[in-house]
Amino acid sequence: MTLSTVALELVPPNVEHGHERAIEDAQKVLECSASAGLEGRVRHVMIPGMIEEDDGRPVEMKPKMDVLDFWQIIKPLLPGVKGLCTQVTAFLDEATLRQRLVELRESGMEGISFVGVPRTMADGEGSGVAPTDALSLYDDVVPNRGAILIPTREGEQGRFGFKCDRGATYGMTQLLYSDTIVDFLTTFAAQNEHRPEILLSFGFVPAVESRIGLINWLIQDPGNAAVAAEQDFVKRLAAAEPAPRRKMMTDLYKRVVDGVGELGFPLSIHFEATYGVNKAAFDTFADMLAHWSPPTLD
Repeated sequence: MTLSTVALELVPPNVEHGHERAIEDAQKVLECSASAGLEGRVRHVMIPGMIEEDDGRPVEMKPKMDVLDFWQIIKPLLPGVKGLCTQVTAFLDEATLRQRLVELRESGMEGISFVGVPRTMADGEGSGVAPTDALSLYDDVVPNRGAILIPTREGEQGRFGFKCDRGATYGMTQLLYSDTIVDFLTTFAAQNEHRPEILLSFGFVPAVESRIGLINWLIQDPGNAAVAAEQDFVKRLAAAEPAPRRKMMTDLYKRVVDGVGELGFPLSIHFEATYGVNKAAFDTFADMLAHWSPPTLD
C-alpha cells in the first residue's frame, strides 16, 4: 500500500488562537491552491505533533492545539483531503499510545510517523515507547507507519535500515536543501532489499528567513559539513528575488526527483511553508509539480 500523494504540512495553531485560526488556515490552503492552479492536487495534510525543544528556537514555542482537535476542525473544510501526522511516542506507555493511535486512525489519519525525544535528549530517553518499537507494536492499528529520514545525519544508513526492519512502510525526509538524498538512497538501494515509500520534503524559504532564521535552526547539525552547505543554500534562497528563488528551488526539486526516480522507491511529495501558507509558496510548489507529480490513486 502506497500513499502516492502530495502532502502539505499544516502546523496546529497556538491554543490561544484556537478554532478561528484553524479555520483561517484551511481557507488559506483553498485560496492558495486555487490561485496557483493546484486545486485537487494536495491530497493530504501532514500535521506534526509539536514538542518543546531547547531555548534557542528563533520563534517562541507556545502551547499548540492537539493534532486530533486541529484535524477535526479542518477536515470538513478540505473536501477530498486526507490526513497524515507525526506522533511522539517516547512519553506515552504502550496502552495509552495504542488508544491514541486508534483515535487518530478513526479520525481519518491514513499515515502516522513515529518520532521520539527532542534533540536535547538522548535516544532511548523518555518513559514511553521508542519509535522503533512502535513501528512493530502497532502494525495492526496503523497500516502506513512512517519514520523520519535525515540523509545528512551520521549513521543514518544503519538507522533507517533498522527502522525498515522494524516495520516502517514509509520514510519522511527532513526538509531537503541539497540533493544528498540521491546518494543516500542510491547506497541504501544497493545495500538493502527494503523499498519503503519516500516522502520527499521541500520547504519554501521566504525573505523573512534572513531575519528570523527558523529554517536554519530546524535543519541544524553543528559540525556537519553537509548540513552547513544546506544552511548556506537556505541563506541564498532567502536573499534572492522571488523569480530566481523559485528557480533555485525548482532546480533542486528536479535534481532530487530525477535522481531517485529510477531506484525503485515509491515516491510522494511533502511540502512545507515554514512561516505559514502563502501564495508565493504555492506558486513555487506548482512549478515543482509541473516537472513531476506522484501518480494519482483512485
